[in-house]
Amino acid sequence: MAGTDEDAVATGDDDALYVLTAVLLTPAKFPSVLGDDYPEACAALDLAPLADGYGLVLGQDGEGARWTVVIDDVSLVAVAIASWDCGMEHELSPDERTVVAALPGWPLEVAVSAPGVPAPHDPPAELTEQPPLSPPDTTAWGPAQRRLGADEIALQWATWREQIDEGEFAPTEGTEATEGTEGTSGDSEDSQGEGEKEGKDQKAVNRAAIRRVLAEARSYMDTPPPLGRVRSSFATSEARTLRADGPGWSLVARTDDIAFVLLDDEPGEVLPVGRGPELPGLLEALDKMAVRPS
Repeated sequence: MAGTDEDAVATGDDDALYVLTAVLLTPAKFPSVLGDDYPEACAALDLAPLADGYGLVLGQDGEGARWTVVIDDVSLVAVAIASWDCGMEHELSPDERTVVAALPGWPLEVAVSAPGVPAPHDPPAELTEQPPLSPPDTTAWGPAQRRLGADEIALQWATWREQIDEGEFAPTEGTEATEGTEGTSGDSEDSQGEGEKEGKDQKAVNRAAIRRVLAEARSYMDTPPPLGRVRSSFATSEARTLRADGPGWSLVARTDDIAFVLLDDEPGEVLPVGRGPELPGLLEALDKMAVRPS
């Protein structure tokens, strides 16, 4: 959201900052592209993981340089974000006493710029005491892109859900389900038979991966993970949207429905998990321990 003169706050060198956007960095809501949990996201900005969290105000100074102003007035930023999401104008002008740090650069992609100032660029090195922040690389599949994919599924749940054929669900416990009878052998294996075999092999790999993810998520009941590793947000009056992350995986689910799993090891793949006998209890347990927005 483009800033105006009224949306200016002070950076560390007393230059005005023209506010472009703002995000929350709290245990219940943080830019997941920065990490699998709240402490990891804070570490990406070299911030201590305070229990109440922070607000991040992203903007440009009068020379066009990118700055991220970290404030400890979380409610101020939350109100501004809520107003902007509703299409309303809202002035975001934090009191200087709430400023924790003025960091060079932006940790996230920002698609807008302040009017009447030079194009966004990093501040000159002589004005900063640290390298400028920059968004994680999402051009290749990896943890950051996997988490962004999970974010998208959570936001567009209905769209993803309606694409799922019930036959695509992987079993979540017990022995491996049969995939039908094997093709008969002959003098040579035709291309269709080879394709079917490769498909069955991939399904077996996916089933094993899903069982591993569910087992790791279940282990959170015995060994609580870092704060923010499991989050719960409003979905409907009867259900919650759950988000859980772990080493190399992300899980998105509705407490009254199915789950989707994304893996670092499976670029671009979204694996659906049917409810079956195991998933409902796991989702209920995760929801009870999850961090929720206040």
